Amino acid sequence: MAINRSVINWLLDSDPSIRWQVMRDLIDAPAEEVEVERAKVATEGVGARLLALQRADGSWAGEAWNHGWDSTMHVLSLLRELGLDPVSDESRRAVELVRDQVTWRGWDMDGEWRGWEWKGNPFFIGEVEPCINGQVAASGAYFGQDVRRIVDRLLGEQLPDGGWNCDAEKGSTRSSFNTTICVLEALLEYELAGVESAAVTEARLRGQEYLLERRLFRRRSTGEAIERDRKGGVAWASFSFPTWWHYDVLRGLEYLRRAGTTPDERVAEAIELVVSKRDGDGRWPLENQHPGTMAVEVNEGVGQPSRWNTLRALRVLDWYSGQGTSG
Repeated sequence: MAINRSVINWLLDSDPSIRWQVMRDLIDAPAEEVEVERAKVATEGVGARLLALQRADGSWAGEAWNHGWDSTMHVLSLLRELGLDPVSDESRRAVELVRDQVTWRGWDMDGEWRGWEWKGNPFFIGEVEPCINGQVAASGAYFGQDVRRIVDRLLGEQLPDGGWNCDAEKGSTRSSFNTTICVLEALLEYELAGVESAAVTEARLRGQEYLLERRLFRRRSTGEAIERDRKGGVAWASFSFPTWWHYDVLRGLEYLRRAGTTPDERVAEAIELVVSKRDGDGRWPLENQHPGTMAVEVNEGVGQPSRWNTLRALRVLDWYSGQGTSG
């Protein structure tokens, strides 16, 4: 897939967290140059600023999780997206503090106190909701932590249709795209970390089929396009970064790319959607930013060309064209 050189230059004129991924995924730079650039994530730009915000108690914002985007879970998720090298000294220090000191305190939802079952759990043991546990396990696996208990729990919570839903405990028997993508990313990170488990692979492939059978955004029963989750929220055709717990079509495609899935006709319509969002300069805009407090801002603003969305879209199109590799 040919990429406009001016777009590559624009992407490279940015934070090291973007530069190193462009070098690896789009321009096939020598591995040693990629690693040099990647190392800067811990010491320059957004990555360094996030690491500097960690408190002495190991947390960010004083919480394992909160309703904003600046808690320990959210910052670790973002550091994973930035590609902070998990074996770097800075990464090891930060994650070990989380492992040894951060615990779950429970939280209030709609006036009801939750968390007696998991209050006091160490961070990487997780809590009970699969959407949250998926995000914790994805970061934990990426950063080399033992998340087997979370993974085992997630395997036991897979629904008959192949996906997952945080409302299953309330009786829901249909999966949620939002929850399913969080769990799929966790199981994939677990496998990429070198853990061989037939049960994990089988569950992940079943969940992957949940997305593919629905062409990433259609109802399996009727073929009708699903605009958004049953609980409402932002349309899945609007691309965000960071995505947090929210599903959108580009996030689904990024998962398939990283999983090394061979693209077939079931993703063609989703790919067409991505292509349709490219502007006249070959860039993709930030179409939505989920409301909430960010620890460090990573975008130029809603409606503006987004380096993150452009990087993600270009490597998805490269994957679809058959020329790219997962990363």
